[in-house]
Amino acid sequence: MDQTTENRFPRVILASASPRRLDLLRQVGIEPEIEPSHVEEVITSTVPDQVVMELSRQKAEDIAALHTGEDAIVIGADTVVAYDGKILGKPKNEADAVRMIRSFQGKVHQVYTGVTLVFCGKAAENAAEQWKTITFAEKTEVFVCSMTEQQIEDYVKTGEPMDKAGAYGIQGRFAVWVKGISGDYNNVVGLPLGRVCRELLGISRQENV
Repeated sequence: MDQTTENRFPRVILASASPRRLDLLRQVGIEPEIEPSHVEEVITSTVPDQVVMELSRQKAEDIAALHTGEDAIVIGADTVVAYDGKILGKPKNEADAVRMIRSFQGKVHQVYTGVTLVFCGKAAENAAEQWKTITFAEKTEVFVCSMTEQQIEDYVKTGEPMDKAGAYGIQGRFAVWVKGISGDYNNVVGLPLGRVCRELLGISRQENV
């Protein structure tokens, strides 16, 4: 993203401590402020795309409440891996990571990332009414090669899966076992970058009209 395009964006605040999301934004010339949300997460659905949208909105609104009236956009995001309709979170331990990978090796699973953009806008008595909020979810299908039990265990022993939803990182050593994807690669990393930028530019154009 060139300097001219970058200047169209207002101040961007990332409500996440994810280094992967930060790297993706930096890739297109956006240098966000980092303010991780620690809001207590409340889930009212078991449907993956609904879950990530709910959580991304909670995170974004938590941080946006601290910046009401400022010319800033807060980005909240949440990513889950799902197989056979069930959400796979971060593994509790190595045995749990092995179990997760074993379940979808040789098969296809889905990665959902929910994103909420909150434009904090001008000061208002009721922040929720003043905010402009966009929430969406993107889905990417990931096809994994067949793996032996030893290959799964060797991968888990690298430690890479332990802080990642679904117990793997597509941008790391697990790339060896990814046969292909259908959808946005960056969505699997943690942020559907193209969609986010298009939405940010749309908000900025509206504000400049």
